[in-house]
Amino acid sequence: MRKKIVAGNWKMNGSRYDAHVLLESIKQGAGTLSGVEIIIFPSFVYLQQCEETLADSLISWGGQNLYLGRAGAFTGEISGAMLVDYGCQYVLIGHSERRHLFYEDVNLLAAKYKAAQYVGLQPVLCVGETIEEREAGKTESIIQQQLASVVEAASIDAFRQAVIAYEPVWAIGTGLTATPDQAQEIHAFIRQVLAAYHPGIAQSVRILYGGSVKPDNAKSLFAMPDIDGGLVGGASLDAKAFLAICQAAMYT
Repeated sequence: MRKKIVAGNWKMNGSRYDAHVLLESIKQGAGTLSGVEIIIFPSFVYLQQCEETLADSLISWGGQNLYLGRAGAFTGEISGAMLVDYGCQYVLIGHSERRHLFYEDVNLLAAKYKAAQYVGLQPVLCVGETIEEREAGKTESIIQQQLASVVEAASIDAFRQAVIAYEPVWAIGTGLTATPDQAQEIHAFIRQVLAAYHPGIAQSVRILYGGSVKPDNAKSLFAMPDIDGGLVGGASLDAKAFLAICQAAMYT
């Protein structure tokens, strides 16, 4: 049985004080949630606080992005080795904001995926379609391309130590959410794509839903057979809401 994951992506939010309060609250509330894996993705500047606060807990943390190189003249970038140095176990790759705001294409993201695994990080590969692509009937072809680019660059075996997050771009920060059945349909499709390469990996990889997950919809989403948890945005900035989502994952 695949253990569920609830991951909080803080994006570019918070202050040192906010991070302290939020981390302490989540840590305290997560003590009885050993049945779900909890991951925090803070802004880079709060990674040290994560390491200091969460080191004696079951909560993991990771980077929101990384650069390909291990070191060098890359002003403003963060390497995978630096993330590992701060105790990170995970890193987000291909979040829709990286794809659409910063124009990161499938080739760059496949290279980042390989760079993450090279230093021992588990990539959380984000895939998903825009509203225009969905309305044009391109959802499956877009997601298949996003997955295939990584398989071709890193091989299907690279998904043995990785997580996938389906994030319909039209449901991020808009208040809209795919229905449980809509989300399940795409999660099942993702497994189908991977099964064409390796059925066993397709069944074992964990796939998260990442489109406006909230306490009031988490349970119905997580009850779907191919949804293994959530990549949570805005609700992860509220400890009470985030822990409620974790509770939903624990008992579905």
